[in-house]
Amino acid sequence: MRLILLLVLLATPTFADDWAVRSGDAPLDQGAVMVLVEGKTLTFFDDGQSKFSVGGAYSYTYANGGGTAFGRYEVGADGTVCIAFRNGFGRCDRYVENGGRVVMLTEKGERFPLRP
Repeated sequence: MRLILLLVLLATPTFADDWAVRSGDAPLDQGAVMVLVEGKTLTFFDDGQSKFSVGGAYSYTYANGGGTAFGRYEVGADGTVCIAFRNGFGRCDRYVENGGRVVMLTEKGERFPLRP
């Protein structure tokens, strides 16, 4: 039984293994992410905007009139934000703080800093 538990623990990826974490990144926990997103609109440097409504509704408006994608979001116990889009696609993101700036990390390893 201990061997099985050890194998499961070794096979479970850590935060650093799953995401493109850099030196100085401090992952935001569930409470900090809720304060950051719930009922707020986050703006990225390309002018795209993520809107997190209270109750779980989500929309992303692309910059320069590129349209809007709608869905629902949920913040996990570890601070991961997962979005299920109406078109059937989905993704999960993490937020970190680095040097006073909040950065969204994607599962693909992309990094998107938020405007202050």
